Amino acid sequence: MSRFPIVAALIVAGGRGRRAGEGVPKQYRDLGGRPVLAHTIERFLTASAVANIAVVIHPDDADLYAAAAAPFADDARLLPPVHGGPERQQSVLAGLETLAGFAPDAVLIHDAVRPFVRPSTIAAVAAALAAGEDAACAGVPIVDTIKRADADGRIAETVPRDGLWRAATPQGFAFAAILAAHRAAATRGNHAAFTDDAAVFAAAGGRVRMLACPEDNVKLTTPEDFAAAEQRLARDAFAACPDVRVGTGYDVHVLEPGDGVTLGGVFIAHDRRLKGHSDADVALHALTDAILGALGDGDIGAHFPPSDMRWRGAASAVFLADAVRRVAARGGLVAHLDVQIVAEEPKIGPHRDAMRAEIARIAGVTLDRVGVKATTNERIGFVGRGEGIAALATATIRLPL
Repeated sequence: MSRFPIVAALIVAGGRGRRAGEGVPKQYRDLGGRPVLAHTIERFLTASAVANIAVVIHPDDADLYAAAAAPFADDARLLPPVHGGPERQQSVLAGLETLAGFAPDAVLIHDAVRPFVRPSTIAAVAAALAAGEDAACAGVPIVDTIKRADADGRIAETVPRDGLWRAATPQGFAFAAILAAHRAAATRGNHAAFTDDAAVFAAAGGRVRMLACPEDNVKLTTPEDFAAAEQRLARDAFAACPDVRVGTGYDVHVLEPGDGVTLGGVFIAHDRRLKGHSDADVALHALTDAILGALGDGDIGAHFPPSDMRWRGAASAVFLADAVRRVAARGGLVAHLDVQIVAEEPKIGPHRDAMRAEIARIAGVTLDRVGVKATTNERIGFVGRGEGIAALATATIRLPL
């Protein structure tokens, strides 16, 4: 039987750091379409060793936290948030005091802005505690040459790197021992002097075992960190979906007297409109069929038949969003969307960027993954005579094997 059968996790998310940009604390900044904190919570909810999770937040961040935690609202292991203090260690102590009511045997303390912690790292720290360690800290052994510089930035000495580590999180502890250590530090009045929990524990006379973790267990701090994190998420997502598929779509609608047309989700004032059961957006209809074709999942008429009055006058964004949802339901992603609009008028060029932005928004992709082009039909055929507008689309999607 494990020495510590009940292990809790404490995620520290009370910081106010805004160096990463976007005007919100970095734990709530968007990363891959959701807050950093949501990624971190998910990592611990998928860890089999963890029984309960408490998140310490700043009192002003209740709404931000609620949005980040919303996907996990039905998981009873995620406890109500705890309000922290002005300093990190005050926040940790507040979290520990709350967890004390659940009587855990051990606790894993983790930075909210380390969203890439691997399940193997969480398991390794928990396993070290179960095997007899009173404390264990994930970290990275230092392999670079270390220099100490003076106030002018000149090298003062070369520091031996033997035994040096970069401390990371999670840091795991016997619960009663770390709670006592934090309480003692708060009583002594030097609580804020400690930069991590391993230091608090060591100051109380405890010994901490260092455990090597991958270097990608990074702490997100700067805009450059976030840019690298976005690239990593994109690489991971694409690597998980090696089945590349391409579909095509085509749609055409007749023009009739009206006040404007909707193309690519953008309304363009015009002396005519497109006739159709929905808003007759040929660009979004063609893109929808292209995605469904790549999925091998019928066509737009099969899922949204014109005979169904629910779709009368409907915005075609509904159709495109549904096709994207079907890709996601298969564990896949949309890699690229390209649409060619064929019309004599109105002019598409002035609205191209707005169309790209709207299609990207509906599909949940970045702007560089959407192409919108336009051409005339050189006055040939019904489109050339101005009787209608057509669109051709190509969709590239990726699915797991």
